[in-house]
Amino acid sequence: MSSAFVREGDEQKLNEVAPTLGALQFYLRRENGGMPVHEIKSYYSEKHARDVYEMSDGLTYAKSDNSKWFIILD
Repeated sequence: MSSAFVREGDEQKLNEVAPTLGALQFYLRRENGGMPVHEIKSYYSEKHARDVYEMSDGLTYAKSDNSKWFIILD
């Protein structure tokens, strides 16, 4: 679905995405114009004290203590 057909206010924010990898991938696909985004690598980060997910969009994601997705900016 083209973003041209999304009504203003219907956009979902990253921290509103369900705390599952599948939900993150679905969200990222929509955000990237329908291009699939997949997990490249996942591991436990000692620095961030949580599991992190490197994705094919070039960004690394993790879940907060409240199970909300966020981007790790290193």
